[in-house]
Amino acid sequence: MSTVATTATTAEKTTAEKKPITDEKTERKPQRARVDDRFKIFSGTANEALCEEVCAFLGLTRGQALVTRFADGEAYVQIQENVRGADVFVIQPTCRPVDEHLMELLLMIDSLKRASARRITAVIPYYGYARQDRKDKPRSPISAKLVADLLTTAGADRALLIDPHTMQLQGFFNIPVDPLFASPVLVDYFKKLNLPNLTVVSPDAGGVERARFFAKKMDAALAIVDKRRVEMNVAEVMNVIGEVNGRTCLIIDDLIDTAGTLVKVAQALIENGAGTVYACCSHPVLSGPAVENLVNSPITDVVVTNTIPLSEAAKQVPKIKVLSIAGLIGRAIQSIHEETSVSRLFI
Repeated sequence: MSTVATTATTAEKTTAEKKPITDEKTERKPQRARVDDRFKIFSGTANEALCEEVCAFLGLTRGQALVTRFADGEAYVQIQENVRGADVFVIQPTCRPVDEHLMELLLMIDSLKRASARRITAVIPYYGYARQDRKDKPRSPISAKLVADLLTTAGADRALLIDPHTMQLQGFFNIPVDPLFASPVLVDYFKKLNLPNLTVVSPDAGGVERARFFAKKMDAALAIVDKRRVEMNVAEVMNVIGEVNGRTCLIIDDLIDTAGTLVKVAQALIENGAGTVYACCSHPVLSGPAVENLVNSPITDVVVTNTIPLSEAAKQVPKIKVLSIAGLIGRAIQSIHEETSVSRLFI
């Protein structure tokens, strides 16, 4: 049995990573270290650096857990401290490799349930399978619903999600769900840039509500790009709806996968006279040729959050900038633990 990850300090690993930018407005100074046997935070191996940031923000020590794998790849989890009667939070985005990280999360929740934790909250910064939220073809699964059922069956009492792909995702759960948005962090960052003649752009019709909300907070104009998807992960941009000629454009989406859509949208904006194009998203999935596509694109900067750790290739790209949402997650976790309203975290 080979060990993949333990709870040993991640200081050496995070030193080499691209440092996320922490905004001053929505963050606050980390609290002093405290000992609370009824308040614990654990993490799988998907994004240990984010968990460490959240723990530092709350003044807590990360919970002791062992996550290992057998030679055949089978996962094994052991909680290495007493959690009986505790309010426990497990931070684990289901990013690549999606199935491995999802299985880790399920096993950790099951272990905590069998160890008599009072309440278990699954903190999922990136919810994998969220795009499979309906039957778009005959005899296809609704995978987002299945994952929600698995989390509930494993023993999760509630879930905390960051920018779910669709808000209707909450309806797949039979437990309380708190959906948060990374927009406070992103809005504050772009406000500081003071971009002239700004137009916020939705890359498709489905993202109009998100873009409209962002544009309102930025006091900016709104544009929409009409596209026709010809096959999975490939999109053909058709036309731009709205005024972008001579303006600074900011494309906003919930995630960037292969960046094919994003690059074509940026090219369409440039062809329609846009001066400068920026892009931002909550979840930098960045699979396949994404990094190469972004490097060769006309986009000036791509601003993302640290819901998902960047790949080594992405860390080397200067135009990809990372903002930290540890403070946002930390405040949400504290509100849930103290049974106070989470709505104050929305803007």
